[in-house]
Amino acid sequence: MKVDFLPVPARVEAIERAVPDNHLFYFRPETPMAVEPGQFVELSLPGVGAFPGSAAAYPSSTEFQACIRRAGRVTSALYRLEEGAPVGMRGPFGNGFDLEAFAGRDVLLVAGGLGMAPLRALLQALLDRKKDFGEIILLYGSRDPAALLFREELESLARRGQIRLRFSVDFVTDLPWSSEGFFCKVGLVTGLLEDLRFAPGRTTAAVCGPPALYSCVLEELASLGIDPGRIYATLERRMKCGVGQCCHCVVGGRFVCRDGPVFSLAELRSMEGAI
Repeated sequence: MKVDFLPVPARVEAIERAVPDNHLFYFRPETPMAVEPGQFVELSLPGVGAFPGSAAAYPSSTEFQACIRRAGRVTSALYRLEEGAPVGMRGPFGNGFDLEAFAGRDVLLVAGGLGMAPLRALLQALLDRKKDFGEIILLYGSRDPAALLFREELESLARRGQIRLRFSVDFVTDLPWSSEGFFCKVGLVTGLLEDLRFAPGRTTAAVCGPPALYSCVLEELASLGIDPGRIYATLERRMKCGVGQCCHCVVGGRFVCRDGPVFSLAELRSMEGAI
C-alpha cells in the first residue's frame, strides 16, 4: 500500500446538525478520494491536530461524509468551523467491508449509537446493488429517540420495503412508535434479536457500536447459527494513525489500522483483548 503522509487539501462543504454532538460533516477534497464502506481517513485541522473518521456514505470520489462525535480538543475545534473552512485529508485507510462476502445472501446489520454511521455507508452500498443481495435487516439501538442517527432516512427505506427495520432505545418519555416496516422497543439492541425471523444459514452479519455491544452480540449471533466467518465487526474505536506507525492500534498481534478495522468473528476469537 502506498502511504502518503501529506494531507490532501479539502474544505468543509456542509454540516448537518440533526443530532447534538454527532454532526454529519461533508468534506470536499481537492484531489478525488473514494473511501469505501468500513474504510477511514485521517482528518486534520491546521494548527490543531488530526483524528480518524469513518465513511458514513457510499463513496463519491469528490465528497466524503463522516458523522463525528464532539469528544475532545480536535473534534471540538472542528465543531467551531464554518462551511468553507480548510481541513486536510489523508487516506483512505483500512480494509473496509468486502461486499462479495454479502453477495447472494441475506444481510443482518446491528448498530449501536454512533456505529450506525459506518453501517449507513455499507447499507447504501448494498442498496446500490440490491439485486445482488437478499433481504436486508437493520437492528439499531440508541440512548433515546433524539439520538437516533438518520432516523427519517431509515424509516423511509423501511416504508418502501428496501429494508426490515427495528429500533431500540434505552429511555423514552412517550410510548415507542411503530409503522409499516419498522417498530421501536425500549431496551438493549440485543433484545431486538428476540423473535426475529431470519435464516442464519444464509445470512452475513455486520456489527458496529460501542465495545459493550461487541462483547454480547457477536457470540449471540454465532449461537443463533450464523457462521463466525460471516459475522463482521469494525473496530473503528481503535483506529489511530492509519498506517501502523504509532502502534497504538495493535491488539492481539494485529494492526487494526492496517489489517482492519473490519474483522470477522472467526479472526477476533484469536485476537486476545480485541473485544
